Amino acid sequence: MTNYKDSGVNIDAGELLVKKIKSIAKETNRKEVLGGLGGFGALFSVPRGYDEPVLVAGTDGVGTKLEIALLSNNHNSIGVDLVAMSVNDILVQGAEPLFFMDYFSCGKLSVDVAEKVIIGVAEGCKHSGCSLVGGETAEMPNMYEGGKYDLAGFAVGVVEKSKIINGSKIVPGDRVLGLASSGLHSNGYSLVRFILKNTFGDDYVQKAKNLKLFGDEFLLDLLMKPTKIYVKSIQKVLKTMNSEVHGIAHITGGGLHDNIPRVLPSNLKVILNSSSWKIPDLMNWLKSEGKISKNEFYRVFNAGIGMVLLVSEKRAELIRDLLTENGEKVYEMGEVIANHEDDSQIEII
Repeated sequence: MTNYKDSGVNIDAGELLVKKIKSIAKETNRKEVLGGLGGFGALFSVPRGYDEPVLVAGTDGVGTKLEIALLSNNHNSIGVDLVAMSVNDILVQGAEPLFFMDYFSCGKLSVDVAEKVIIGVAEGCKHSGCSLVGGETAEMPNMYEGGKYDLAGFAVGVVEKSKIINGSKIVPGDRVLGLASSGLHSNGYSLVRFILKNTFGDDYVQKAKNLKLFGDEFLLDLLMKPTKIYVKSIQKVLKTMNSEVHGIAHITGGGLHDNIPRVLPSNLKVILNSSSWKIPDLMNWLKSEGKISKNEFYRVFNAGIGMVLLVSEKRAELIRDLLTENGEKVYEMGEVIANHEDDSQIEII
């Protein structure tokens, strides 16, 4: 008799994984969660306190940072990256993240590896105050070889309609506040791997495990630092000074160069002073080692800034202090000015 396992799909392994992660997911539950894992859909009630609640949704993956996780057998923090990329995105509109779902696809399911990934997802949910309400594990033989897997994540949040942040209030004179990143986050890794391979050879991951280029941290640890989650610190600001925050940009793929203009009205631009914040040693090294131009550098990497807030000039110092009190390293990077026709909407000097 032929069964599903003969084709490469182990239903028992999938059921075992669900049993293992039920308790992990339960630790992230908000009071609005209705039911638990295992249903065909997740139920979640809209929180009280909103007059006109608007749902905000976001989805993302972790890019080719996953390749370094696979080569180094380091699966413990990649789940944090997965959550961070989506919750930071919906935070830009002022949304409070409510719940998160993940999609884990692989050729052959390793319960141990998948459990480590989901533990990271749950950690990311705790950092952002949202609930892990479900997900999907897909075992697809011949689609992924050599123990490889892929990840996607989906976050849903809520914001009061009158408090949506969309950049429409940005005016000349607004200040640009940059929140320090924890490292490379989850962008630019295809170029990172290209540079590392050219510098150290095919076994660059093994060499990175034992190499200290900057201080006491191994290169691999720097490469695998999880994406910083900014939800709690920025929500603190929005609860008291929402009207003074005119725009927020999550610095992901496209870097400072492409992401800040996404929230700017067409008649405005920002001038950033590159000496006003610290670019991490690793990124400076990658820029030098890879012979990357200044323009390309600011389009690929976050340059040490994970989130940018465009705030009113009169409240910039108060907002900076509040963010600092809540654990952020904050830089005043520049200001908003009028944009002349055909000008670029960002200038880094």
